[in-house]
Amino acid sequence: QVQLVESGGGLVQAGDSLRLSCAASGRSVSSYAMGWFRQAPGKEREFVAAIGWSGSSTYYADSVKGRFTVSRDSAKNTVYLQMNSLKPEDTAVYYCASIRSGPIAALMQGGGYDYWGQGTQVTGSS
Repeated sequence: QVQLVESGGGLVQAGDSLRLSCAASGRSVSSYAMGWFRQAPGKEREFVAAIGWSGSSTYYADSVKGRFTVSRDSAKNTVYLQMNSLKPEDTAVYYCASIRSGPIAALMQGGGYDYWGQGTQVTGSS
């Protein structure tokens, strides 16, 4: 059984940094592409970042490009989202997800992912 468990969320001030973790079990993060999505209150879920199947390619939403970094540690079977220069508008529940296969475009679309974590709350204040 595949499980994805996010952690690392919290309350931060504008400009702070935070690192989210997504620990996987039942599936190797080095064999699947992994994505991060977020959903703010009253808004639709949106793509944040993804790391491709090979681990050498990363993809980011324009709103986080240059501030967030996605990475994976195969030995720990964990994917990370390093978030720097946080803004109040980054407030959301952050989810990690895994996708078995698909075109690159599928990484930016939540519908293609087959397993999701339960989410971790990030709350930013100005």
